[in-house]
Amino acid sequence: MSLVNTDFDPAYWDNRYHTGLDGWDLGDISIPLKAYFDQIDDKKISILIPGCGRAHEAKYLLSNGFEDITIVDFAEFVVNELKEKFSHTNVKVIQSDILDLEGKFDIIVEQTMFCALNPSLRSTYVAKIHSLLKPDGKYIGLLFATDFDKPGPPFGGTKPEYVGLFQDIFLINKIELCYNSIKARQGNELWINMSPKK
Repeated sequence: MSLVNTDFDPAYWDNRYHTGLDGWDLGDISIPLKAYFDQIDDKKISILIPGCGRAHEAKYLLSNGFEDITIVDFAEFVVNELKEKFSHTNVKVIQSDILDLEGKFDIIVEQTMFCALNPSLRSTYVAKIHSLLKPDGKYIGLLFATDFDKPGPPFGGTKPEYVGLFQDIFLINKIELCYNSIKARQGNELWINMSPKK
């Protein structure tokens, strides 16, 4: 099975990057993620960012001394950009469907991957994230806190929906409205922090 579908395949995302239709891109790391990374002392932990886009998070992590960063996207256009941007660094750039990825990570960062998926694929994605985490790992990041009245992507959702998706295989340490979102996203982002059930 693949998370690539006929509606939103790599060519679709390549076109959005080519034409500048990537309005979700803040041009920098989001404030909630920056705050989370700033309180981590161990710079050797392994961090995965799936659906990384232009990978502002990886740039921030690298500049703050983190040594084991893996970023994944399946859009060739942006992956080629990233390979040039992060050449000769500790950032591993992979072009792949996330379901084909192997490995175990201490932290998996959710920024824009979940909202880019057709909701019919979410349970498959959640199971894959679980399989990629180390037993004591964390799945952290941001989810939209509302449904949208127009077709996606991005696709929204609600806290009860997310709890239903995650609770069978994850311990939900936190899922609550962000207090430090940028002004345009205030009240519209949920901060998540989850651990795999053992």
